[in-house]
Amino acid sequence: MALPGELWAELPVEKRIFCSVLLFSWAVYLWEAFLARRQRKVYRTTTHVPWELGQIMDSETFEKSRLYQLDKSTFSFWSGLYSELEGTLILLCGGIPFLWNVSGQISGRAGFEPEYEIAQSLVFLLLATLFSAVTGLPWSLYNTFVIEEKHGFNQQFLAIRFLMTSCIALSAMFLIIFTKDFSVPGFNTCVSLQVLVTIYADYIAPLFDKFIPLPEGELKQAIEMMAKSIDFPLTKVYVVEGSKRSSHSNAYFYGFFKNKRIVLFDTLLEDYSALNKEHPEGEDGEDDDTKSKVKNKKQGCKNEEVLAVLGHELGHWKLGHTIKNIVISQMNSFLCFFLFAVLIGQKELFAAFGFYETQPTLIGLMIVFQFIFSPYNEILSFCLTVLSRRFEFQADAFAKELGKAKDLYSALIKLNKDNLGFPVSDWIFSMWHYSHPPLLERLQALKDAKQD
Repeated sequence: MALPGELWAELPVEKRIFCSVLLFSWAVYLWEAFLARRQRKVYRTTTHVPWELGQIMDSETFEKSRLYQLDKSTFSFWSGLYSELEGTLILLCGGIPFLWNVSGQISGRAGFEPEYEIAQSLVFLLLATLFSAVTGLPWSLYNTFVIEEKHGFNQQFLAIRFLMTSCIALSAMFLIIFTKDFSVPGFNTCVSLQVLVTIYADYIAPLFDKFIPLPEGELKQAIEMMAKSIDFPLTKVYVVEGSKRSSHSNAYFYGFFKNKRIVLFDTLLEDYSALNKEHPEGEDGEDDDTKSKVKNKKQGCKNEEVLAVLGHELGHWKLGHTIKNIVISQMNSFLCFFLFAVLIGQKELFAAFGFYETQPTLIGLMIVFQFIFSPYNEILSFCLTVLSRRFEFQADAFAKELGKAKDLYSALIKLNKDNLGFPVSDWIFSMWHYSHPPLLERLQALKDAKQD
């Protein structure tokens, strides 16, 4: 009787490649499911505020956060299971070569001969995107309009969401097409994305969100002074009405070279938050209990805390984290495209996925980057997560050097509360998934800083 190893060795190379891809895909899924199960157990069993947070987080907020994260985790389990089953069926049933043949028939009817691979590739991308959109739409709708809305975060319309996604996708497609240069694809990919970020922020995002310059006042002056103190080339500061689509808080900066702009979500600013405007404090006719509830509902940060958050974000720029991430991304892109050039000539790779007679470039990209590089991508993702957490601690330390440790401490608590972040996590789940350190670890580091 042949041993499993002998049976494996007797399989054709293409069969071994296909089975390896499928087995690794399920191994990753089972690992992720194991981690998610550990974290769901934390959500279910941690029903009381940890003693470390007893003085800074109330039971009501803690319970809301716990239920929100539990709903998200349960949703992720079912959507992840569906996605894995769908991907497996597509591979086993030959869905990729089938869609490629359909694309060839459609492009042929449009007058393009089989040698026009670009036309067939564009049709293939269109059909694949359409299939993904249709099968993923119910999950997206449920996540946005059931889970997010149930917990008070979703405030957007489906049409706006669809148009925004379409604008980003079309912009990316045109940039990639018009900057196409196969000699340096990694470089052009990075440049395209950087240009897209600027175009999106300046021309696309304002179509859906209202961007207004931050009014003159203490906050704007303080932001400009802080930017000047660290030589940050700030040109404009905007407030975006993100509360129309979501109640999550955020802030970011963008721009090329000496033309940097800062964008603050209105939900980050206590004076701008729509929630606070809907429940103004001190209205006549309100009793003390009502005023107390309104006060507890206030969203956003005070000016000093906003400055601390920006001090953290600008720390990423000052410490070169953005440049380092770009360099890492470029090195990874060049490595991947170099290996792709080596592997693209291997007919066994195409045969493993049902392409016995043709080796289309687009299919080669899909096979190599999505399937063959899967183990490498998992390792790289974990390493980048570890690096990101290190950068976050460094940015917190930079804010401390600016004298913002105390304000950042309170800001992190408020943002965690406003975003219903759960402060307790399983250590393995956190290590594998969290690009930002858990709240308790960041607070402990800042607490030590405040005591120095």
